[in-house]
Formats: sequence, structure tokens, C-alpha cells
Amino acid sequence: MEKLIDKWGRKINYLRVSVTDRCNLRCQYCMPAEGISLKKHEDILELEEIAKIAEVGKKLGIKKIRLTGGEPLVRLDIEDLISSLNKIGFEDISMTTNGVLLSKKADKLKKAGLDRVNISLDTLDEKKYEEITRRDHFKDVMEGINTALEYNFSPVKLNVVVINGFNDKEVLNFAKLTKDRELHVRFIEYMPLGGDVEKKKFINMKEVKDKLISKLSLQKTSTRGNGPAKYYKIPKSQGSIGFISAISEHFCSECNRFRLTADGKFRPCLARDIEVKINDLSKKGIEKAYKKALELKPISHNLNSEFGKKRERTMSQIGG
Repeated sequence: MEKLIDKWGRKINYLRVSVTDRCNLRCQYCMPAEGISLKKHEDILELEEIAKIAEVGKKLGIKKIRLTGGEPLVRLDIEDLISSLNKIGFEDISMTTNGVLLSKKADKLKKAGLDRVNISLDTLDEKKYEEITRRDHFKDVMEGINTALEYNFSPVKLNVVVINGFNDKEVLNFAKLTKDRELHVRFIEYMPLGGDVEKKKFINMKEVKDKLISKLSLQKTSTRGNGPAKYYKIPKSQGSIGFISAISEHFCSECNRFRLTADGKFRPCLARDIEVKINDLSKKGIEKAYKKALELKPISHNLNSEFGKKRERTMSQIGG
């Protein structure tokens, strides 16, 4: 029975779960170079607790789960959680990862029941990758992308945050990756969600889309997923190209998601510092927290005015 309908009439059926606040990268727009103040292990939800919260959510109408972080693949025994979620019977179980550990863990993830992956990659230049992530893992990520395709995680999406003066000249090369392989590249507007974020680095996604339409004769299409991307494809290509315009053309009226932080708080909006702590992990207590988060879900974000603002949590702590 569908029970999670907010006061604006939006049906919440998608839960994004941060399984850890830890990450093996230090991306500039996500967190500071020195990292963040990490939660104690005892403050982080156990895998069994996450599965229980998800199971209660399913009875309330949650149909799809995405595992995020931090970096979800640094969480020990993450495949056990995926297996538990698979047994609960969700329509779709996916993961957003930076891809660094993906080639090593793909086999276990696939066997556990992971359906698909989104891999974050903001440059195809190895030196620039090290610059923005502050780590030397470019080859590992490329191997992870190849492995994801080999294991038929479908679709395999690449998340590319377009940053003025850094990778904006690479969008054509990223788009061309979709021609010969079943890769789905999604260009995402730069958002003020933690780390080193300056408004001058923002590029309106319409500029990116118009450039690629003119250069590559893009055609409208669709691809499987839960998000707000508008998809196009190069004629006769295997993959697709998506555009996510969270700042310039927000899609809050269609928002169907909650986030669960690694320390057990529902966050009804990615971009608002509104959280509901799950104080009681009984079925009744979890239901109560879901309903409270539903009541507090705002009609929209206010990201447009928040460049330069210090956030209570960085992107890596929220659950993406």
C-alpha cells in the first residue's frame, strides 16, 4: 500500500542510503583536503539495521534502493547488505560509487543482487583526475568502468559534474564514450553541497546540452533509472547522454526520494539541513521517523542562493 505521499502530493518510493561517511577520495567540491570529522563506529548504523529500516520502508511504499556514501565500497561486507535487500524484494538495487574498488568487488556485488551502478568521474585526464580528487586512482576507476560493463550491470552510468574552467572542454569527449559502448553519461550541474564551491565554477546545463546537440546531432531518448535526467543519444550509438539541471531548472516537483544518513537520520531533501533522527529502531519507531520526515519534506531546495554557504554536512555525509 502506498503510504508515503507528502503534503505536496509527491509519492516517495525511492530511498538513497549512505552506508558510510568514509571515502577514499577527497574531491574538491565534496570535502576539504584534510577530510571531514568522521563519526565513531558505534554511531554508524549496522548493516542489519539498515536492512530493517529499508524493509519497513518497503511496506510504506519504498520500491527502489540506492547505496551511497561517502564511498559505499569501503564499507566492509557491503555485499551482505545487498543480499539482504535483495531478499526483501525491492524492484531495483543500485549503487553510486567512485569506482576505485569496483573491479575488485564486482563479482561479489553481482552475485549479491546489485542491479546497476553509477560511477562518478569528472575528467578523462589522469593528471586532472589527481588534481580534483587529490588521489591517484584514475587507472583503478577506468578498470572499474570496464569491469562494470563486463559484469552487465545495466545500465552503467557515468556521473560528470561540469565545472567551468576545469572540465568544461571535455564534455564532447565524454559524450563520445557512448558511441561504441553501452555507457550512459550524465552531465550534472555543479552544486553548493560542501567542499570548495565557488559560483564562478557553475555552468548552466543548457549551454552544455546546446553545444552537444549542435556538435553531435543528438536525438531525444530514455534510459532506465530513478532520477531527473533528460536523455539524448548520438544517432546509432549504444549509450545515451543525460543532463541534470538541479540549479537552473530544478525538478523538485517530481522529487520521489528520501535519504538515510550513515548515522541513522532521514534527510527528506538533499539540499536542506533538515534531518529526522531514528531514535527507536523498532518497526513502530522507524515508521514514525518516516512519517516525520514526510511532514518536513520541503516543496523545493534553495541551492540557487547557497553558493559560498558553509553546510552542516558535506555531500559525502548526506548520501547523495
